[in-house]
Amino acid sequence: MNGKPLQGDEAAERLALDVLLWITAEDDRLLPFLAASGLGPETLRESAREPAFLVGVLDHVMGDENVLLACAAALGVKPERIAAAWHRLSPRPDDEWA
Repeated sequence: MNGKPLQGDEAAERLALDVLLWITAEDDRLLPFLAASGLGPETLRESAREPAFLVGVLDHVMGDENVLLACAAALGVKPERIAAAWHRLSPRPDDEWA
Protein backbone atom coordinates (compact mmCIF):
# COMPACT_ATOMS: atom_id res chain seq x y z
CA MET A 1 0.00 0.00 0.00
CA ASN A 2 1.16 3.47 -0.73
CA GLY A 3 0.04 6.94 0.24
CA LYS A 4 -2.07 7.57 -2.87
CA PRO A 5 -5.72 8.48 -2.32
CA LEU A 6 -8.27 5.70 -2.46
CA GLN A 7 -9.81 5.28 -5.89
CA GLY A 8 -13.38 4.08 -5.52
CA ASP A 9 -15.18 1.43 -3.55
CA GLU A 10 -13.03 -1.37 -4.93
CA ALA A 11 -9.83 0.12 -3.48
CA ALA A 12 -11.58 0.71 -0.16
CA GLU A 13 -12.80 -2.90 -0.12
CA ARG A 14 -9.28 -4.18 -0.87
CA LEU A 15 -7.93 -2.16 2.05
CA ALA A 16 -10.71 -3.50 4.30
CA LEU A 17 -9.72 -7.04 3.27
CA ASP A 18 -6.09 -6.24 4.11
CA VAL A 19 -7.26 -5.04 7.53
CA LEU A 20 -9.24 -8.26 7.98
CA LEU A 21 -6.19 -10.35 7.10
CA TRP A 22 -4.19 -8.38 9.65
CA ILE A 23 -6.85 -8.99 12.30
CA THR A 24 -7.00 -12.72 11.60
CA ALA A 25 -3.22 -13.19 11.67
CA GLU A 26 -3.06 -13.16 15.49
CA ASP A 27 -5.42 -14.70 18.04
CA ASP A 28 -4.98 -11.63 20.26
CA ARG A 29 -6.64 -9.58 17.50
CA LEU A 30 -8.97 -12.21 16.09
CA LEU A 31 -10.70 -13.30 19.29
CA PRO A 32 -11.87 -9.80 20.32
CA PHE A 33 -13.06 -9.20 16.76
CA LEU A 34 -15.05 -12.44 16.72
CA ALA A 35 -16.54 -11.62 20.12
CA ALA A 36 -17.55 -8.14 18.96
CA SER A 37 -18.96 -9.32 15.63
CA GLY A 38 -20.76 -12.39 16.97
CA LEU A 39 -19.22 -14.51 14.22
CA GLY A 40 -17.38 -17.76 14.53
CA PRO A 41 -14.22 -18.70 12.66
CA GLU A 42 -16.25 -20.94 10.35
CA THR A 43 -18.41 -18.04 9.11
CA LEU A 44 -15.66 -15.47 8.75
CA ARG A 45 -14.68 -16.33 5.16
CA GLU A 46 -18.29 -16.30 3.96
CA SER A 47 -18.96 -12.99 5.69
CA ALA A 48 -15.90 -11.38 4.09
CA ARG A 49 -17.78 -11.33 0.77
CA GLU A 50 -20.36 -8.92 2.14
CA PRO A 51 -19.69 -5.17 1.82
CA ALA A 52 -21.50 -4.49 5.10
CA PHE A 53 -19.16 -6.91 6.87
CA LEU A 54 -16.15 -5.02 5.52
CA VAL A 55 -17.58 -1.85 7.03
CA GLY A 56 -17.80 -3.75 10.32
CA VAL A 57 -14.14 -4.74 10.01
CA LEU A 58 -13.19 -1.10 9.59
CA ASP A 59 -15.58 -0.07 12.39
CA HIS A 60 -13.76 -2.46 14.70
CA VAL A 61 -10.34 -0.99 13.89
CA MET A 62 -11.58 2.60 13.94
CA GLY A 63 -13.11 2.04 17.38
CA ASP A 64 -9.72 1.74 19.10
CA GLU A 65 -6.95 4.20 18.29
CA ASN A 66 -4.21 1.81 19.42
CA VAL A 67 -5.55 -0.92 17.15
CA LEU A 68 -5.89 1.56 14.28
CA LEU A 69 -2.31 2.76 14.67
CA ALA A 70 -0.94 -0.78 14.95
CA CYS A 71 -2.90 -1.89 11.90
CA ALA A 72 -1.84 1.10 9.82
CA ALA A 73 1.80 0.58 10.75
CA ALA A 74 1.64 -3.14 9.92
CA LEU A 75 0.02 -2.42 6.55
CA GLY A 76 2.37 0.45 5.78
CA VAL A 77 -0.42 3.00 5.37
CA LYS A 78 -1.41 6.14 7.19
CA PRO A 79 -4.31 5.78 9.64
CA GLU A 80 -6.14 8.41 7.59
CA ARG A 81 -6.18 5.98 4.65
CA ILE A 82 -8.06 3.42 6.73
CA ALA A 83 -10.42 6.16 7.91
CA ALA A 84 -11.02 7.20 4.30
CA ALA A 85 -11.91 3.60 3.35
CA TRP A 86 -14.24 3.42 6.34
CA HIS A 87 -16.02 6.63 5.30
CA ARG A 88 -16.20 5.54 1.68
CA LEU A 89 -17.82 2.18 2.47
CA SER A 90 -20.06 3.32 5.34
CA PRO A 91 -23.70 3.80 4.40
CA ARG A 92 -24.82 7.38 4.33
CA PRO A 93 -28.07 8.33 6.10
CA ASP A 94 -29.76 9.11 2.77
CA ASP A 95 -28.80 5.63 1.41
CA GLU A 96 -31.43 4.04 3.65
CA TRP A 97 -34.22 5.48 1.54
CA ALA A 98 -32.67 4.97 -1.89
